[in-house]
Amino acid sequence: MNHRIWITDGSGKPFRARRTFNIDQPVKKAVLHITGLGQYVPYMNGREITSAKLLPGWTDYRKYIEYNTFDVTDLIHEGKNVLCAELANGWYIMDNTGYTFKFPEFMPPNPNPYRPFGSALVLLYELTVTLEDNTVITLCSDENTKVHSSPTLHSNVYGSEVYDQRTDENEWLSSTFNDNDWKQAFIADDIPSDNLVKQIEPEIRVIEHLEGKYLTSFETDENTVRDIYDFGRNTSALLNISAEGKSGDVLKIYPAEKLDEKSDVDQAAKNWCTVDTVITIALGEEPLDYHEKFSYIAGRYIAVEHPKTCSVLTASMDAITSAWKKDGSFTSDDERINAIYRMIERTVEANMMSVHTDCPTIERFAWQEPNHLMAPAIMFMKDGRDLWKKFFADIRAAQHTAEDKFKDLPGNDFYPGDGLIPSQCPCYIPNVLPVPGMGSFYDIIPWGSTGILGVQWYYRFYNDPEVVKENYDTGMRYLKHLLSKVSEDGFINHGLGDWGNPDQFLARENVETAFLYADTTALMEFAELLGKEEDYKELRKQAKEIKANYNAKLLQKNPKTGRMCYRAFDHQDEFAASQACEALPLYFGLVPEEYMEDVKETFIDTLKEKGCFAAGEVGLPYIIDTARDIGLNDLIHQFILKEEHPSYYAFILDGETSLGEYWEHNPRSHAHDMMGHIIEWYYRGIAGIHPKTSGFTEVEIMPYLPEGMTEFSCTYRDISVTVKEKDSRIHLTVRCSQNVKYNINTTYLEQRNPVVIE
Repeated sequence: MNHRIWITDGSGKPFRARRTFNIDQPVKKAVLHITGLGQYVPYMNGREITSAKLLPGWTDYRKYIEYNTFDVTDLIHEGKNVLCAELANGWYIMDNTGYTFKFPEFMPPNPNPYRPFGSALVLLYELTVTLEDNTVITLCSDENTKVHSSPTLHSNVYGSEVYDQRTDENEWLSSTFNDNDWKQAFIADDIPSDNLVKQIEPEIRVIEHLEGKYLTSFETDENTVRDIYDFGRNTSALLNISAEGKSGDVLKIYPAEKLDEKSDVDQAAKNWCTVDTVITIALGEEPLDYHEKFSYIAGRYIAVEHPKTCSVLTASMDAITSAWKKDGSFTSDDERINAIYRMIERTVEANMMSVHTDCPTIERFAWQEPNHLMAPAIMFMKDGRDLWKKFFADIRAAQHTAEDKFKDLPGNDFYPGDGLIPSQCPCYIPNVLPVPGMGSFYDIIPWGSTGILGVQWYYRFYNDPEVVKENYDTGMRYLKHLLSKVSEDGFINHGLGDWGNPDQFLARENVETAFLYADTTALMEFAELLGKEEDYKELRKQAKEIKANYNAKLLQKNPKTGRMCYRAFDHQDEFAASQACEALPLYFGLVPEEYMEDVKETFIDTLKEKGCFAAGEVGLPYIIDTARDIGLNDLIHQFILKEEHPSYYAFILDGETSLGEYWEHNPRSHAHDMMGHIIEWYYRGIAGIHPKTSGFTEVEIMPYLPEGMTEFSCTYRDISVTVKEKDSRIHLTVRCSQNVKYNINTTYLEQRNPVVIE
């Protein structure tokens, strides 16, 4: 986009904009470049220009701003035309009307609160029209645009909104609308960045329309009733409400992930806060037809509170996501397994909104750890190419320089350090102070490591060396930062350890330092790929030193078993190990060859002792993968179908349609995808798709048929695996494109029945 003049109404609140223009001959081509901050919706001649939602993508607007390009040729005609847009707050100028996130009391007060990115919402556009005679007309955002206040009085990034239908001028999108009482736009002068980037990630799309099922009503007083609707599943969605009533009647809509014991909506997040999101609508003279457009709600249920003089006609939601393009699928004749898959896939979809949110309700923050911990699980299900390019762009933008500073509690300058990748990218409300007894929530190596290990997963799935090249310096700077944080014992010990562990067995030094080694060896791989010989030599030296220290201080003989294993460094008063303590060094290649069998046996002991996955989100993917690699598929299958927590199937039995945050009934958040790692096992454990080269150009197919399942079908891009047990035979069908070389290994299947390859 060449034009860089931003316009505004100057109010700092949602507003609408119009620009009329005349065309005197047929149009050959018309292209619109446009963006609006924080969220905008564009129209041409009364029609929405795009079906994409929540434009543009969320970024650190001080570092870069995304814009969109649309072909509007078919929307322009000879005669008078009008380009319109309406804008609301988003993260650009955060509106705290309704629910807004606050840090809990156990954390130190945050001396670095959210800072608005500007004083007013802003619009930028450039419309280029090529006429039949090749004349080119260019219209740009300037004072010729007219602006007016919006009937959306408040728009909150967490889904609350205030809308006054009485002030909505229904014909404002028409070229014939009389806008004499609209004012001339102002030129905005405090734009936070001139780095404009065409939108990187896939657009946010509607993927499913969900009709609300009326459940019950409550009388809140003699004049007011509260109707409860169920949409069938927990999701992130745009709300639609139609109603009839008197002008001035007020509707209040409360979304929730669950119901209370009285069948009313329950907005309480367990032991945390109340997510009291509310959409408030004042009715006008005409029947109401409301569609949410500037934010989204999250949940399965809504309560619609309204006067008895008003009737709700319909209630529906449009589920939305950036992760709408599928790369894989899995289905079987075991509905338990299918239900777990659907639950996790829907949770991923609910959290992909141009950034990967931790949950759609409480925080909506772009915590980075699932972008490598969950990367293989998501990349098997979804096309992650452009999604992860956006995540990496946010990481590069967020990475600290030596000059970046915040405030500590006394008000002094605090410098996090050159090369640090924050745990959230973008980070709108930085909380840089360590939490007493818990560690840092801002500088956590399994979170920042997405800048390295996320890139490694990207390369493994998509074989794109340009992405490695683009992010190599980011990774090297981050590793330098990490090395500056190593303790006297040679460990990283300032993060969260195995976060979410149900036993609170965090093993911080074991976990964080294993990631230091993983980051170093991943960068070794990148240096070799890019031909950086000196870097490779230095990285190899560092990796050897980290490995030697790790084994010297953590690899010890268990006095009970006599076997060598990894003890938890933070349990100095006892010899203690955990599933994560053993799985991480096995997975990352830290275990000396002579002790490999000892560590594997100890790992198996930890699994059998607990009888479940006793792990948090950080250790879990490596525990599942290590168990699969040493032939424990039966145990994995048994664990995920347990009827009590910790278990995936326990969530299904609880009636959940999306994955909970922690292994518990009624979790704090009911839509957290951070522990959805088991999906990788569906593709690599059950279907047995094992890549031998980056990009899956060579694969080994080694399927496994779990007990209770007699058939399944799995696809990943151009690879398909189908297994069916019939007449005491297992029929295996593998189909791959000509670009994929494959061999078939039937070892697991033959343990059950003879195999017929078809």
